[in-house]
Amino acid sequence: MFETGLLRDKRILVTGGGSGLGAAMGRRFLALGAELVICGRKLDRLEATASEMRAQTGGKVTTIACDVRDGGAVESMMDAIWREAPLDILVNNAAATFIAQSEHLSFRAADAILAPTLHGAMYCTLAAGKRWIDGKHGGVVLSILSTSTITGRAFTVPSAMAKSAVLAMTRSLAVEWGPKGIRTVAIAPGPFPTAGASGQLRPEGRDEGWTARNPMGRTGEHSELADRASFLVSDRAGYINGEMVVIDGGAHLRSSGAEDLLRWTDAQWAEQRAARSKG
Repeated sequence: MFETGLLRDKRILVTGGGSGLGAAMGRRFLALGAELVICGRKLDRLEATASEMRAQTGGKVTTIACDVRDGGAVESMMDAIWREAPLDILVNNAAATFIAQSEHLSFRAADAILAPTLHGAMYCTLAAGKRWIDGKHGGVVLSILSTSTITGRAFTVPSAMAKSAVLAMTRSLAVEWGPKGIRTVAIAPGPFPTAGASGQLRPEGRDEGWTARNPMGRTGEHSELADRASFLVSDRAGYINGEMVVIDGGAHLRSSGAEDLLRWTDAQWAEQRAARSKG
């Protein structure tokens, strides 16, 4: 589907790139000729993923431990990256979420979602953008969002708020930075199961009716998201700016994805809160 070398000479940072969808996108970028930088909080996980990627693709992968919730840490990471060479593409993938009754959310719990999902994406985007602008270097920012930006989503309110704010950033910077050669785009995935997200969003006791409710009768394949991301960050998509592409099989046209939780009992919610506290 994609020409060999579609992303040749592109240097790409993927936040939260050590696992899940971040790692899937990273592997595809490498296969298409990119040089990859992955960051996350756990260096051992990053190093393990990077070793697998190098073995699979033969590409260059650099790892940096960084907590994107910390603006100072993001600045230090960007300084380290730029000492070798400028980035060409930033993928805001790091995020956090879990299901909860909103009236039971503590300030700390809400901040645990807002900090990486909103603040982390903003810190990384501003840090890359100012360096691109100072160096008169073009760039692309791709943010991984959610169809909650369209439908809203009960029981994951902080995540829906954060993702919607990043969409607003994407659209705003498309206008402000477009004249400077910087594109901002986004993807809103539907159900693309990962170990981390499934544990937080599909706990035991929640129905597994994703496929039944999806018009396509299935969940997404990681390779499908990785292909969409690869196109959007490539020069082939050079006239796409400020847009969010939905890839969910049409699921958001039928449901926000949270309606089954309206049927949960108080006992089920209590059990979920207890499980999250233990985790």
